[in-house]
Amino acid sequence: MRKIDELITKLSFGFSIPGLFLATLFFAFSLTPSLVPRPFSFQGVISGLSFTVGYALGVFGRWFWDYVELPLPGLDATRIFRIVTSGVCSIVAIAFLWQASQWQDDLRSMMGMEPEGAMPSYGIALMTALVFGALIQFARLFRRTFQFLSLRLARYISDHVAHAISILAAGILFWSVIDGVVVSLFLRATNNSYQQLDALIQDDLERPDDPMKTGSEASLIAWSDLGRQGRIFMSSGPTEKALNDFFGEPVLEPVRIYVGLNAADTPEERAELALQELKRVKAFDRSVLLLVTPTGTGWIDPSALDTVEYLHRGDIATVAAQYSYLPSALSLITEGEYGAEMARALFEKVYVYWTNLPRDHRPKLYLHGLSLGALNSDRSFDVYDIIQDPFDGALWSGPPFRSETWRKVTQERKPESPVWLPRFRDGTVVRFMNQYTGLNDDNTPWGTFRIAYLQYASDPITFFDSHAFFREPEWMQAPRGPDVSPHLRWYPVVTMLQLAADMAVGSTPPGFGHVFAAKHYIDVWLALTEPKGWSEEQLKRLRALFEGR
Repeated sequence: MRKIDELITKLSFGFSIPGLFLATLFFAFSLTPSLVPRPFSFQGVISGLSFTVGYALGVFGRWFWDYVELPLPGLDATRIFRIVTSGVCSIVAIAFLWQASQWQDDLRSMMGMEPEGAMPSYGIALMTALVFGALIQFARLFRRTFQFLSLRLARYISDHVAHAISILAAGILFWSVIDGVVVSLFLRATNNSYQQLDALIQDDLERPDDPMKTGSEASLIAWSDLGRQGRIFMSSGPTEKALNDFFGEPVLEPVRIYVGLNAADTPEERAELALQELKRVKAFDRSVLLLVTPTGTGWIDPSALDTVEYLHRGDIATVAAQYSYLPSALSLITEGEYGAEMARALFEKVYVYWTNLPRDHRPKLYLHGLSLGALNSDRSFDVYDIIQDPFDGALWSGPPFRSETWRKVTQERKPESPVWLPRFRDGTVVRFMNQYTGLNDDNTPWGTFRIAYLQYASDPITFFDSHAFFREPEWMQAPRGPDVSPHLRWYPVVTMLQLAADMAVGSTPPGFGHVFAAKHYIDVWLALTEPKGWSEEQLKRLRALFEGR
């Protein structure tokens, strides 16, 4: 037994043994499934971070034990504890590593994806070691900085005061370097890269000849000022010919308007430009007007827009305005208010003009946003400003966990409804839909003002929970969403790291995670906007059309 104890001590390479024990358990827990399948590279990073956090907690626990002067076990008891915990941790780590690939493939099968087979165990272990090594060196550099400052200050003040000041000073120094230099340089470089990408005019996207299209010669908005996503948006969508072929009769071509970030200097000026363009192309003569808030880069989900344009037989106008070049995650961190400002300015301009139109000669007005777009669309209006003359409704897809209205409605749902598919009050205003349950499944009449949420239980953008650091999220309790793995378990700290990684992965087929399927958009738009003249046979043809894409 003494030889085994000596071997354990040698294998620790000078590291804290309690820290290594807890780190090994956290490493094992990190291999369990979460909401979406993880590629090998993400698994290695999660395992490395989990191992590091477990080690840090183990070291802190050992230090705290000494600090409060709790009694230490004898040498024999310590030796037995080391051997037993080493054996248990090793068995747990090997067992979890053995099942990791099967867990991920089970999750892929649930989502209709092809299995990828065994993940490289040695590769995961190597990446874990690299992440742990880099972070431990960073921690040791911090400790040396603290010790250097503390020794200098201890010559003039007491040790306790010197320690407190040194920790604070070292923390400020490291934070200044990380936030003021590393992060700033990264964000500046990223912003420049995405800005250049946004300005890139693709050869396969031609400027429209139709004077009624945004970006044409007659348009108030130049083709170059639409931005990359704006040009893609204006060049896509159902054409008049495609609509005529589908319906077998002449129908209108949908109106699309997009204002790029370079079109004007301020949100108010871009909103005014959008309003003037709406009036120029006679968008207010259409039956439906849709205000779309795009994601961070200015992207608009074609599955959401194409389907509603078909459902309304082209008799619809859509307007959107860009507010950032960056992806949603970076835009939310660095430009958190930009999206809300732009959405609010556009809504106010359009809404004021819309309310001054005769009620029986104005289009139905709806709002839409996906992900960060849903968050900013929610922030675009105050209910007290519209209560006298409300618009018709909103569809928010994949609302982020920070969305205030979504959070409030979810918290105040009926107790018998699950958190991943809430039922709010009598369902006359707010309703939720996923890939298995429609908006009208409870047969309750809708009111004139409607808010619809399209969300999947496996969406980490919606169901990320920072409190998962220390408690089990409510959506993990029974009954679970049908697209959530039954093997998913809550582990302190580790589950939150897994969910954070899930938000960055996004590798799911349409209908799962944060990727929304066209067939579900058809159902949600149909229930929300109630377009007329659709038979079940036509709806079947429409679903088949989008399924084939």
